[in-house]
Amino acid sequence: MSFGTAGLRSSMGAGFSHINDLTVIQSTQGMYHYLQRCFPDLRTRGVVVGYDTRGQATSASSSVRFAKLTAAVLLSKGVSIFLFSKYVPTPFVPYAVQKLGAVAGVMITASHNRKEDNGYKVYWENGAQITSPHDKEIVKCIEQSSEPWGDSWQENLSDSSPLTKDPLGEITRCYMEDLKSLCFHRHINMKTALKFVHTSFHGVGHDYVQAAFKVFGFAPPIPVPEQMDPDPEFSTVKCPNPEEGECVLELSLRLAKKEGARVVVATDPDADRLAVAELQDTGHWKVFTGNEMAALLGWWMFCCWERTCTNGADRRDVYMLATTVSSSILKAIATKEGFHFEDTLPGFKWIGNRVKILLDEGKTVLFAFEESIGFMCGTSVLEKDGVSTAVVVAEMAAFLDSNNVTLAQQLDKIYETYGYHISKTSYFTCYDPGTIRRIFERLRNYKSPKKYPEFCGPYGILHIRDVTTGYDSSQPNKKSVLLVTKNSQMVTFTFQNGCVATLRTSGTEPKIKYYAEMCGTPGRSDKSFLEEELKKVIDVLVKDFLEPSENGLIWRCA
Repeated sequence: MSFGTAGLRSSMGAGFSHINDLTVIQSTQGMYHYLQRCFPDLRTRGVVVGYDTRGQATSASSSVRFAKLTAAVLLSKGVSIFLFSKYVPTPFVPYAVQKLGAVAGVMITASHNRKEDNGYKVYWENGAQITSPHDKEIVKCIEQSSEPWGDSWQENLSDSSPLTKDPLGEITRCYMEDLKSLCFHRHINMKTALKFVHTSFHGVGHDYVQAAFKVFGFAPPIPVPEQMDPDPEFSTVKCPNPEEGECVLELSLRLAKKEGARVVVATDPDADRLAVAELQDTGHWKVFTGNEMAALLGWWMFCCWERTCTNGADRRDVYMLATTVSSSILKAIATKEGFHFEDTLPGFKWIGNRVKILLDEGKTVLFAFEESIGFMCGTSVLEKDGVSTAVVVAEMAAFLDSNNVTLAQQLDKIYETYGYHISKTSYFTCYDPGTIRRIFERLRNYKSPKKYPEFCGPYGILHIRDVTTGYDSSQPNKKSVLLVTKNSQMVTFTFQNGCVATLRTSGTEPKIKYYAEMCGTPGRSDKSFLEEELKKVIDVLVKDFLEPSENGLIWRCA
């Protein structure tokens, strides 16, 4: 294993390429040495440790056991530990790091991955996921301290050590109090006839979403009974990822129809991401994509800021962010409304760290997102957060309902105002790293050495950006403005017809993802044309550049 998206993620099992007692201990020992080097006050400031509910069916491989071993390693060296006494949403760990002034945080979770997986996610003192050089330096320290210390195996050391504190009560209270800053229409929330269904996907979200709705003045959302309690087997879904859409939301949609609820919110197992569905007048459900929800949330957060900002507040100090593979709808809104938009490399580790820099410069950050249903409303947590987003979505829906407008209708109004942004994201599964390398090297040596393709089928290519190698044909010096990421594959094509498409590998799963978007101009967008053109580009992009049949790629719904 190597540090990917701010830490480690793999299947639970024996061996150095899997998550197990030994690799967790080795990782923590390496992290201790690096933290000791960076923070002279490490022992007193301490480290936050949280966990989800994975693997609880077998005590030898469970998130709580890995969390206790993480704590034991650090406690054995006299480091204060803030160990949650109960499973928590992933956002609670970075939130606690900032609130408690800790030097770092570790969250044991594999988020929405399959049940066999687990992970070790690391946050820095700023409350954001670690980036380079911290990840590389931790890896070096792990390699230099691979032999487990004698006390590192003491799983129950945290139960008796005076250096252990349980932050659950304090952090939950503070989090819910800070949540009030995102509530703008409590009087509407208290009166709304709109009903909501919530599913926690067998994960940690139920209690926390219930509490968040109470803070906003709502009646409790109706839970899906089969999915409200933690279940490491994820027994009612074929995969524990609400991003997959209607096929995995079946129970919640069925319950919503029965209860007369129009809106469904679904947090993933570690409650850092959120899917939203709304019942349409046709009787069908619309499951919003991450890009569509971002259009709604970006509009909402700006409107709420505009209504409540003090006199003299300068729009030029207001920011929204998104990853470069996400929709550019926020950029369109920012251009028209006069605030700033920035994009980052894929992954909330890049967003979180950039947001912290902006905050330190005195800027106001309203919203950030990544297209894979990860949203950050406000800046109490420098991480995507399904709990806060769920209740913000509920308030937005209640406000719109009080004006006889649905979420889907408002989305159309946003696109009519700022231009239709039609996007499509999907992926192929590939378990062979060699095949993935061949696919991307072929694009860099297309028909002749060191030549990128000039056409994809009949579509001319205007620009190519390859952040793996640092190449960008749109720049005068041909160098990418975005940071070079040599350990992951990512190539973006800008077509002459205006389509922008990216092929990249996932940082946490064996996937090749594609992202494509066509953008129209405000008030003059032909939605049908954009949809048809996008479909044609994607079809030829997949056929010519990925060659799924020849490379044995498995499409997401296969």
